[in-house]
Amino acid sequence: MKDLLEKIHKCTLCSPYLSNGVRPVLTASLDSKIVIIGQAPGSIVHNTGIPWDDKSGERLRNWLDIDKKTFYDSEIFAIIPMGFCYPGKGKTGDLPPRKECAPTWHSLLFEQLKNVELILLIGHYAQNYYLTNAKKTLTETVKNYQEYTPKYIVLPHPSPRNNIWLKKNDWFEKDNLFYLRNRIQQIIKTTQK
Repeated sequence: MKDLLEKIHKCTLCSPYLSNGVRPVLTASLDSKIVIIGQAPGSIVHNTGIPWDDKSGERLRNWLDIDKKTFYDSEIFAIIPMGFCYPGKGKTGDLPPRKECAPTWHSLLFEQLKNVELILLIGHYAQNYYLTNAKKTLTETVKNYQEYTPKYIVLPHPSPRNNIWLKKNDWFEKDNLFYLRNRIQQIIKTTQK
């Protein structure tokens, strides 16, 4: 795993398309039990090099009901975005994750992640890539989360930009987060024994 992560951190595949430069941001270990697959690092994460080190990360940790120390424990969590580098700014927010990362690196990472019990698919890029039966909309996919368990849990992006979605879909915090938190705690308890 160490060699593979070093190769990924030296990857320049997308460098011609990244105005802010290449800086792959991900974490994993051979022991990781839960994989978080999100979109791509934002500008803050690009600058710090720490995954989910922003407001979206705060909300995600709140959804998972865990602290930072647990979140960044690579024996529990692997953090593998669809695009490893910050894609840059678009007209209405960050650009989509680059399409080169997931097909180039994800299968190689999963070959070494033998202890994974759960994969969190955050946002439609991850869900459309990994789910053969994703619904027409992210809302429908997330609402029908039980169709994808126990291997996957599907989530909207925890960005503050999604506050309106969260208010419109209050079932998410009542139903989905209850299941998510219980599942995460079960895995963490067995890991810490």
